[in-house]
Amino acid sequence: MRPLLERIERGEIDPTRVTTPRLTLADAPHGHEVSEHEQEHCEKVVLTP
Repeated sequence: MRPLLERIERGEIDPTRVTTPRLTLADAPHGHEVSEHEQEHCEKVVLTP
């Protein structure tokens, strides 16, 4: 994990390409549904404050 995080910090990897949709914490239940049922071509959900 550390090497991956270091590459992100150096700008070698752009994690925004694989972190959609981005939802607020209030939208966490919706994010869970989207992720669990593989809706909206979602593989991972990012929750932001």
